[in-house]
Amino acid sequence: MNYEGLSKKNVLRLLKEYLKEDFTYSSGRILGSMCTSPHSFAKRIFIKAIDKNLGDAGLFPGTMKLEQEAIAIIGSLLSKPDASGYIVSGGTEANLMAMWIARNLARKDRPEVIVPESAHFSFDKAANLLGLKLVKIGLDENFQVKTKDVRETINRNTVAIVGIAGSTELGVVDPISELSEIALNNSVYLHVDASFGGFVLPFLRDLGYNVPDFDFSLKGVCSITIDSHKMGLAPIPAGGILFRDKEYIKSVSIKVPYLSGGEITQGTILGTRSGASAVAVWALLKHMGREGYQRVVKKCMDLTDMIVKRVEKSKKVYLITNPIMNIVGLSSNSLEPKQLADGLRKRGWAVSSTQTHIRLVIMPHLKKKHIIRFLSDLEELA
Repeated sequence: MNYEGLSKKNVLRLLKEYLKEDFTYSSGRILGSMCTSPHSFAKRIFIKAIDKNLGDAGLFPGTMKLEQEAIAIIGSLLSKPDASGYIVSGGTEANLMAMWIARNLARKDRPEVIVPESAHFSFDKAANLLGLKLVKIGLDENFQVKTKDVRETINRNTVAIVGIAGSTELGVVDPISELSEIALNNSVYLHVDASFGGFVLPFLRDLGYNVPDFDFSLKGVCSITIDSHKMGLAPIPAGGILFRDKEYIKSVSIKVPYLSGGEITQGTILGTRSGASAVAVWALLKHMGREGYQRVVKKCMDLTDMIVKRVEKSKKVYLITNPIMNIVGLSSNSLEPKQLADGLRKRGWAVSSTQTHIRLVIMPHLKKKHIIRFLSDLEELA
């Protein structure tokens, strides 16, 4: 650390040099991220609430009420307006909380969690932190978890089953209704990771798409992860975790007696929590309304359909599966996925790759002109 502080002008000059290295959403060159540029209104609200700390809710009771109202609105999207939960840092923290609670509720000596092979890496983190054994189940030809194998894998050590509603790699929705039935029949906790799909699937249904049940309308679903900082357009960090029963949270809650706002009980992993995130989520939900999010999702799906139609005519690239939401998996007849992704990177495009395909996530910052340019480069390269 320098002894004398730099002028604001010099700090900003240095900052500008570093940030030049970053991709920007506004350029339309980011096609592999599940995040996007936050809504301008949410940015303003975030700054207004920048000093709010939900970890000391006694000092910020208004902020706490806004978080609770945001959870109720999100709960209504997921068929349970009286759900309990929190605005957290993201899907990783939300999934960790769900596994923490599932483990504590079950009280097993050698706890096991059944997850699809498509599950997010956050479940590996949760297993490592919580001493869980992850049992990974293979996928069928539709890239959904094999429910028959889930049934056959459950044993007396199983503390939770995980289903995905919008997989990271392809946006696939597992047969959550079948998992719900399995969970109920075996008295096992079922968690749904809808980190991405949570702010897509309800609005796809509104728009007339055939959307399978995945939420609290299924009695076996105990908790759902849903990220507002993805398709919800909120500033990072803004994940969400919702529970069917507020009693679940008691299994991980502790009393905090020394806070200046008075003694409270905390049920989250973090102590200090950003109130700005919760307030921004609340403001966006109020401002956008259901109709606003329908428009956002429709725009993304229109661009997705544009890509699908172009790829179906191509002799160089092909779809891994027909997308059900705004995530597209593509592969080349001549290049390995990593080669294709690296080649696109050299041309200024940021996409992600897996062993079988490159992944495109068609987010709200993208426009038709960006997709046209990308498809042109893709055809040339592939």
